[in-house]
Amino acid sequence: MTSTSGKSHLWLRAAALVGLLFGLMTIREGAAVLFFDGAARAAAGNYVPFVLWFNFLAGFAYVAAGVGLWFRRRWGLRLAIAVAVATFLVFVAFGWHVIIGGAYEMRTVVAMTLRSTIWLVIAAIGWRVLNRHVIASP
Repeated sequence: MTSTSGKSHLWLRAAALVGLLFGLMTIREGAAVLFFDGAARAAAGNYVPFVLWFNFLAGFAYVAAGVGLWFRRRWGLRLAIAVAVATFLVFVAFGWHVIIGGAYEMRTVVAMTLRSTIWLVIAAIGWRVLNRHVIASP
């Protein structure tokens, strides 16, 4: 393994770990608002239900994509790309919700920007590393 190859795999491992941890935090936070009354729900304010449900369910895909990328599986890359695209599409739908006058919290704008950026970067790292090196299939 060359030095460049080793650095590439470290970038992929870091991206996988970020995706995995981000997924676990997303599941925990989403579940707190969706399934439990109390402080988390009150703190959520004017949350947008379809965005919250998407993010909660996507958290499981984040974890799976992180695991797939960690083990350099092509399906992990495909899932990371799908997560990035789906997150962007939900962000667009959220934008429409805002434009037509729906209630929302500004932190949702920040969170969706962060999610979109993180998954775009994770997918880009996966694409660059896994298309450069031989990877395990399927």
